[in-house]
Amino acid sequence: MILSSKSAPLVALVALAHPWMMSAEPSVGRPPNIVLILADDMGWSDLGCYGGEIPTPNLDQLATDGLRFTQFYNNSVCGPSRASLLTGLYAQRIGHTGRHWNQPTDYTCCLTFGEALQRAGYHTMMVGKWQDPDLAVRRGFDRYFGPMTRGMISYYDEVQANPFYLDDHRVSLPEDFYLTDALTDYALDFLREAATQPKGERKPFLLYFAHIAPHWPLHARESEIAPHRARYQAHGWDDWRKRRFERQQALGLLQADWSLSPRLPDLPYWEDAPARAWQAERMAVYAAQFESIDRSAGRLLAALDAMGERENTLVIFLSDNGAAHDGGMHPTDAMFGFAPGAAFNHTWRLNGRPVRPGSGPDNLPGPADTFFSYGPAWAMVSDTPFRDLKLTGYEGGIRTPLIARWPAVITRHGALTDEVGHVIDLLPTFLDLAGASYPTELGGRHPLPPDGRSLAPVFRGTGRPPPEFLAWRVPRHRALRMGDWKIVGADDDGPWQLFNLAADGTETTDVAAQYPRVVARLAARWQQWEVDTSARP
Repeated sequence: MILSSKSAPLVALVALAHPWMMSAEPSVGRPPNIVLILADDMGWSDLGCYGGEIPTPNLDQLATDGLRFTQFYNNSVCGPSRASLLTGLYAQRIGHTGRHWNQPTDYTCCLTFGEALQRAGYHTMMVGKWQDPDLAVRRGFDRYFGPMTRGMISYYDEVQANPFYLDDHRVSLPEDFYLTDALTDYALDFLREAATQPKGERKPFLLYFAHIAPHWPLHARESEIAPHRARYQAHGWDDWRKRRFERQQALGLLQADWSLSPRLPDLPYWEDAPARAWQAERMAVYAAQFESIDRSAGRLLAALDAMGERENTLVIFLSDNGAAHDGGMHPTDAMFGFAPGAAFNHTWRLNGRPVRPGSGPDNLPGPADTFFSYGPAWAMVSDTPFRDLKLTGYEGGIRTPLIARWPAVITRHGALTDEVGHVIDLLPTFLDLAGASYPTELGGRHPLPPDGRSLAPVFRGTGRPPPEFLAWRVPRHRALRMGDWKIVGADDDGPWQLFNLAADGTETTDVAAQYPRVVARLAARWQQWEVDTSARP
């Protein structure tokens, strides 16, 4: 395992702090443990193993030891993506229209993979972002720590907006609290509990780690921001986007004849950007937040090694949507860069101090009393090489990197797969690996059958037939992919665009006029999908 310089002695430290890890017996003859790590608002190219320059040695090693997907999808926005991931269903079936991101999930007709794996004899744990008014421990998780978040967030302190819960009771936060580190600490505590069960009672375990990082606001410690500054002061978004694209080509992630997607409209070139020192600082803080995810992954992977659970643990890492455009392009005194006078989270306090509105050369992001994001130009870099960003139906909104490592089964170390998958496939995968059936009745509910299909054949190297189609209703678009064809439409009654993703995976050329019959066939399928998923059971 490769660990960052800050975490190199981690295994030794963990062994001293938690001797249970070094003495725990490995699992034999049990279904695999599952560790699912979900990032929030991460672009497709932010990881080093997907072309990025941000140091991510632990996740890059995960890719070296495992398998990377190049055609995996989410729902372009956090709430619907997480609903589909948890239930194996299109989010529209369970209360999410796709036009908004803070709608609660309708659990009367579904179950979570936590509930499904509990029935299969798993010990289930979760830390992180839970976007539902019902507590996670009531939806299939034996242990939970995190914020009940449906609004704005802070990495340092939550007083009014998002109370934190340990299982089913609210907890206060220590003064030295930093969100990503605290989530990781609790995840390790939960793993300790799982490993110290009496030998005859040890269960396979599921750990669902739902990060909030690198979602805005830009919050990171000064010591962790400093190593990134020179990189973005020396080169701006145009240069880094070009460098990422070239590295992706060298890594074999893209077809050689694909072009880099067009720039987002109205964005200045780096040489013409206002307040470039401030712009560089925004990306440096984002990089620090992203590196904290990698540091967290390193701690978890070291713990699995020390527990003797490396071989029989499936670790999956992915993102809930593409990079976010939020934050604007100019310094501002308004809260979060919205219109002057906007008062988001005016009740927030950190040790009695209010959050300062806006961001600019005199109010740099990073500290606890700031609240801002890195803006659409840097988000465009994060989503290299794909078109557009979060909330859209273009590939930049809906395509996610996905890494899977399972040493006992995935033996094509460092390999790439172009198998098409979607977050709806995760619940069926977990049930398949657990040897469990999907219930037709659970606690008076009659769950709809999953829309997804197991990824286990992909992990085993045998492959599986491609999906008949995948469809989306996201805040800014309708979309459907069937084979290599994909349609995208901005309005309910507006025209469809058509792209051939094999020849043009970055969606640079609309060929709808050349293939009207293809458009008509895919559009009819999308209309039927919307009818099917809108019907209430």
